Amino acid sequence: MDIASTATPATLVVTISLIKRWTAITQLVHHGMLFVPIGYTFGAGMFKMDSIRGGSPYGAGVFAGDGSREATETELALAEHQGNYMATIVKRLAQP
Repeated sequence: MDIASTATPATLVVTISLIKRWTAITQLVHHGMLFVPIGYTFGAGMFKMDSIRGGSPYGAGVFAGDGSREATETELALAEHQGNYMATIVKRLAQP
C-alpha cells in the first residue's frame, strides 16, 4: 500500500523520512528527548537543485537509491551542519 506518491525522488525522501521520523520522534519526545530540526538554517545549500540529494528541514539524509550511491559533499555538509546546530542549542540550554 502506498503511503504517498510523488513526482520527484527528493519529495519522496522528504515525505517518507518525515513519516518515519515523526512516528519515532513523538515516541522519543514523550520520554524526554529533545528534537531540534535544522529548519532552513543551512542556507542556500538547502535549495541546491543541480543534483539529487537527501535531507530536509527536519534533518540530514542521503538519497541512496539502490545502495551504490555515496553521499555527496552537500549531503555530508548538511549532516555536519546538523551536528553543529544541535551542539549550539544544547550549549545554550546548558547555560544557567
